[in-house]
Amino acid sequence: MKDQKEFILNGDLKKVMWETSWPAVVAIVLYGVNNFLDAIFVGHLVSTEALAAVGMAYPLSQIVLGFGRLIGVGASAALSMWLGAGEKEKLYKLFGSFNMLCLGFSLLFMIPAYVFANELLALMGASGTIKIMAVDYFRTTLIGTLFWVHGLAVNMLVRGEGKMKTAAGMIAIGLLIDIALKPVFIEVLGMGVSGAAWATNVGMIVYSLLGLYYFYSGKNSFTTNWKSLTYDAAIGKKIMKLGFPEMILSVMGVLQSMVIFNALADYGTASDISFYTVVNRFFLFLLTPLFGLMRGLQPVVGMNHGAGQHQRAKRSLVLYTLAGAAILVPFFIVSIVYPQAVLELMLPNTVITTEQLFHFRIYLSTLPLLPVTVLALSYFPAVNNSKKASMLALLRQVFLYIPLMILLPMYFGVASIYWGSAAIEITVVLITAYFIRLDFKAGKEPVVS
Repeated sequence: MKDQKEFILNGDLKKVMWETSWPAVVAIVLYGVNNFLDAIFVGHLVSTEALAAVGMAYPLSQIVLGFGRLIGVGASAALSMWLGAGEKEKLYKLFGSFNMLCLGFSLLFMIPAYVFANELLALMGASGTIKIMAVDYFRTTLIGTLFWVHGLAVNMLVRGEGKMKTAAGMIAIGLLIDIALKPVFIEVLGMGVSGAAWATNVGMIVYSLLGLYYFYSGKNSFTTNWKSLTYDAAIGKKIMKLGFPEMILSVMGVLQSMVIFNALADYGTASDISFYTVVNRFFLFLLTPLFGLMRGLQPVVGMNHGAGQHQRAKRSLVLYTLAGAAILVPFFIVSIVYPQAVLELMLPNTVITTEQLFHFRIYLSTLPLLPVTVLALSYFPAVNNSKKASMLALLRQVFLYIPLMILLPMYFGVASIYWGSAAIEITVVLITAYFIRLDFKAGKEPVVS
């Protein structure tokens, strides 16, 4: 780890970006492929209605991953800063609070969500057959809650050390198992939409166990008690503070989806719901390289900030942002030029209208600008400034997306969901750029407590 830390603190930044990012990008792209294939398997092996059901249930299941990100991003950011500053005592105590947060948040969400699954899906706008299938899918995902939360969070700890290849390998194994089991559970065993969820649960169990084995075998680079269940209030508070922006995005993203799906149910048709599900999933799939860069950036910025190398941390943000734009632009061009071919992958035997193709292009139009926002959300917590990241998350979701997605469809119909989303993203990018400018102008002292 000494060599890895030295490399992150003093190596050529372009090489650092490559070494820390490509494994994370590959792993996150695999995750995106998994979601993409989830829609393809359900759409082809079950029905278009089943695809709409999964689309409505999926955002609720993301709350589970939101808790994983809350704990994982917070603990990983703290870990990187403490490694940079040489805080051995805090590193040793980290796992006790980490384990208790994983267990506590899993139970806190799983039990009430399982009991009130029908009501939650009704709030999403689901009804009739779609609601029955959506509840089935959602409740099945809830059974694996602890493994979803722990698996994601412990993998982020490995990334916080800068060991991106190791973390990516764990993700890849879990996801490949998930992908391989989906058609077996859905069609061979006749489990329908719940089969897709069971396949994911199995993959998450493997994912979590691989993370535990990593620390059990002593491959980690810092001394810690991985079995500890002793909660340290100060460390727990630090984890939650640094991870809070990620949790905002996850929870508010669910509320955003709830508002959008209700608008689609009120002002559109089942076909509109299926179409939005496909467009949104493809959009998220194209963003997956950014999420990989985001995870690669965090330990680089965190360690350099902890070591007092603030200008290097800032240069890292610029470099990773430019790399993100360079990666996205070719995929963006292909998607804009050949939208019909992309959409037909998940909407078999469906006539796609000219208006829908226009909506697809509008929704994807902001893609090349999004590296600014996404990477800033990783940068600010890593420099111990989670407040700005929280402000951006709240601005996007609470003050813009949710109210506008309630009001716009009332007056302009389903089309406003697409052009309204694009307008919101542009606004958030401009505000994020302003926040970054303020941060770059300000002098900083390392704060790692």
